[in-house]
Amino acid sequence: MLGLTFDKIVVVGVIAAFVVGPTRLPGYAAAIGAFVRRLRQTAAGLKARVDDELGEEIDWQKLDPRRYDPRSIVRSALLDDPPAAGERAGGRAGEPAGDRAETD
Repeated sequence: MLGLTFDKIVVVGVIAAFVVGPTRLPGYAAAIGAFVRRLRQTAAGLKARVDDELGEEIDWQKLDPRRYDPRSIVRSALLDDPPAAGERAGGRAGEPAGDRAETD
């Protein structure tokens, strides 16, 4: 997490104690703690709302863009069966193209 080690956190704490002062440091620490708690509560609320809005659980692995290989997409498109004659003309299967009703 940003390369923070225990040594660096101690150094930042010591510097904060000198800059802020030992009398005001507990107040600032409490304020930072309250802010982090509010931030976590907000994130949890947002996650719950997104889950409620989306309804069912999403399979994120299916939507992973790394799974989409252009070669396999083209290969599957070229190997698919061609559409039936009625479907090529723009009509339904088994219906001649001239018998379609106009929907204007």
